[in-house]
Amino acid sequence: MAVTQKNKTPIAELNPAERVTNFKEVCLGYTAEEAKREAERCLQCKTKPCISGCPVGIDIPGFIRALREESAEKAAEIIAEQSCFPAVCGRVCPQEKQCEGVCTVGKIKDCEPVAIGKLERFVADRALEKGVKTAALSEKNGRKVAVIGSGPSALALAGSLAKKGFEIKIFEALHEAGGVLLYGIPEFRLPKKIVAAEIEKLKQLGVDIECNVVAGKTVTLDELRAQYDAVYIAIGAGTPHMQGIPGTSLNGVYSANEYLTRINLMKGYKFPESDTPAKRARSVVVVGAGNVAMDSARCAKRLGAESVTLVYRRSVEEMPARIEEYHHAVQEGIEFAWLTNPVAYLGDENGRLKAVRCVKMELGEPDESGRRRPVPVKDSEFEIPCDLAVEAIGQGPNRILLDEAPDLALNRRGYIEVDPETGKTSLSGVYAGGDITTGAATVIGAMGAARRASAAIEEYLKNPAETKK
Repeated sequence: MAVTQKNKTPIAELNPAERVTNFKEVCLGYTAEEAKREAERCLQCKTKPCISGCPVGIDIPGFIRALREESAEKAAEIIAEQSCFPAVCGRVCPQEKQCEGVCTVGKIKDCEPVAIGKLERFVADRALEKGVKTAALSEKNGRKVAVIGSGPSALALAGSLAKKGFEIKIFEALHEAGGVLLYGIPEFRLPKKIVAAEIEKLKQLGVDIECNVVAGKTVTLDELRAQYDAVYIAIGAGTPHMQGIPGTSLNGVYSANEYLTRINLMKGYKFPESDTPAKRARSVVVVGAGNVAMDSARCAKRLGAESVTLVYRRSVEEMPARIEEYHHAVQEGIEFAWLTNPVAYLGDENGRLKAVRCVKMELGEPDESGRRRPVPVKDSEFEIPCDLAVEAIGQGPNRILLDEAPDLALNRRGYIEVDPETGKTSLSGVYAGGDITTGAATVIGAMGAARRASAAIEEYLKNPAETKK
């Protein structure tokens, strides 16, 4: 089969001039006709590298074939065999580095890979609109599993085991379930109604969710181990890293965690309609160049900032953000200061931020990450005036549960040490996955860990002699 259309089928988006005035979703999705046209670009090749490129192993050629045959319902069933959150993954997964990155069509000269993520989103949205049930209720098997956290890894494991008859209860510290999907990703990239709809599907499978429970305080790990046959820990990595440079305590310097949580989870962009205000500023500096940094910069623009500058100590080639998010940020007027690093925040006489002092950088020899190490350029300091700065330079593990469970082995970076193939921790019957084992990663990566752990928990609970009950 030949590829008759070299480029991906264009997808509708809100105009940049319009979208910076609101938090509406930027990408509008394919129509049925556009989805079928894009699906027809798939070669249905025998090697199927896209499947191995997907952390949860979705039968991508299979669902695309169903879509070509105009059976979106069948396509949804195929995706649901491996993924509980296709509407989420179709929007936020880094497909360019995973399934689309290895697509055979993309390896043909001058051709773009099949838009797998956009097709997944189309199928998932269509299934949600039509109320398609993609999983049947199973008879309970008498086994109970506690899940700590309600982010993508926790929800994926809950869905996988619930389908097989396990009784699942999720314990969430915040007042709403969804974890990073709710507090970390803005409405314009992932509408909260999509997250709510995906979680509702889990509840229909019998998954019980209790919010406002802080594991390590409200309930201990030992208590959960006594009450449940197995425990899965998926508490994410929610403690922000800060540069620790002079002036960090000035009024106007935020971590991205706080800034985005106020805007996303607490709906600060709707203040005073909502209870929690979000800091509004005229001139904003965002430190970092990952997706969190892009989200922070684009939120600041939507909150009315006249200028938003993203500073990053390396060059655009080393930028960790998704290319789509970068392009959207460029379209929306975000400015970029590459090879630039803040060295101090400067305040006025009232303790309010007024500027960021930066230094220019150049790239030296590769460091332990394989990327060229940024090196300060002598006598290159300069200042960027601003009244808000957001640091988006990564997160570390939250210590509340870890401090309460000293027998739980941690790795040298402070994350829970697990068998990468099973998610098994140092404690019997206790498994872990997602960011609390790897550091901040992708939604689909966390779901892949959940998939492996769910299989391991199922196997563990098949052998009564190995369990405590």
